[in-house]
This record gives sequence, structure tokens and C-alpha cells, in this order.
Amino acid sequence: MPVLSVFYGIIVRMYREIGGKHNMPHIRAEYSGAEVVVALDGSVLEGDFPKNKMKLLVAWMEIHHEDLEANWKLLLNGEQFFRIDPLK
Repeated sequence: MPVLSVFYGIIVRMYREIGGKHNMPHIRAEYSGAEVVVALDGSVLEGDFPKNKMKLLVAWMEIHHEDLEANWKLLLNGEQFFRIDPLK
């Protein structure tokens, strides 16, 4: 699964999900064994995350919303995604 970014121990991924159960643009994030699926609008679709890490993830998503949407479109078209800067 392609890694978009890594920051503060959070690994953010996005991949093409043909016929998957999440029929909307989303990311998957992992942190220390916890996993969460978050729609690009910030709503949690599945999983759970530590509260402080979730705040960091949502802040990163807000900053890079346009990049996330662009990557989603690229992946849907079978094209290569691009990495997104980590939260600093």
C-alpha cells in the first residue's frame, strides 16, 4: 500500500480500492498498532486512533486537502501518486 507521508510515528497511506467498502475518497493511517480509515472530509469511517494523534492527522489532512484530492484522482485513473510533506 503506497505511503503518502510519515510524521510523529503516524504512517499515512492511500490506495486504489476497486469495489471496496469505502466508496469515497479516504486515507488509512497507522500508529503503534492502531489503525483508522478517515474520509477526506475528516469523518472516521473505521477504526480508532489515540486522541492526540488523531488531532495531528486531521490537522495534516486540512493543510494538505488539495494534495489528498489530487492523489485520489491519480490513483483512480491508475496513475502514480505523489508523496505529501509531513506535518512539521
